[in-house]
Amino acid sequence: MSKADRTREFIIEKTAPIFNVKGYAGTSISDLTEATGLTKGSIYGNFENKDEVALAAFDCNYKKISSYLKAEMDKHSSYKEKLLVHASFYENFFKAPFPDGGCPILNTAIEADDTHPQLRERASEAISSWKNKIMELIKKGIDNKEFRPDVPLEQTAISLIALIEGGIMVAKLTGKLNYRKLIMQSVEKAINDLT
Repeated sequence: MSKADRTREFIIEKTAPIFNVKGYAGTSISDLTEATGLTKGSIYGNFENKDEVALAAFDCNYKKISSYLKAEMDKHSSYKEKLLVHASFYENFFKAPFPDGGCPILNTAIEADDTHPQLRERASEAISSWKNKIMELIKKGIDNKEFRPDVPLEQTAISLIALIEGGIMVAKLTGKLNYRKLIMQSVEKAINDLT
């Protein structure tokens, strides 16, 4: 890895938590220079603009969650257990290596839906990818006779995501963490009902 690549990675790693907590609009260049210890010129010598840093920060935060979730699923052999990892992971995300600020998909989707088309698209792609991965798990579970053959793949996958993300949003908004636990129990029930 070249020095320029290492510097880019350093900037991304240091600024990703800030963007996830403060959002795109709330993150200033001063926040970026303070987090990295670099000058504005050093940051913009490695990135074209704040948009490029924000997109890279989103990718970094999303990759952290995806990698951890995959590693947890890889510990299980049944497709039902792999799906259930989603509920336990998001119920206990304070114990998992979650980025500061919570779920980057939810944070970015809420902030960027009407204000930042590039970030909105990135969050949309993340939801699409997640949906496809869940659909694949359900399909393999059907093929393996773990789930009923009549389970609607896309409807089930997007509904599970909506429950998970909605649970995070409601708990975060109200400050009542038990709401997240209750909603993740609904996710578990929905998965158990696939059999």
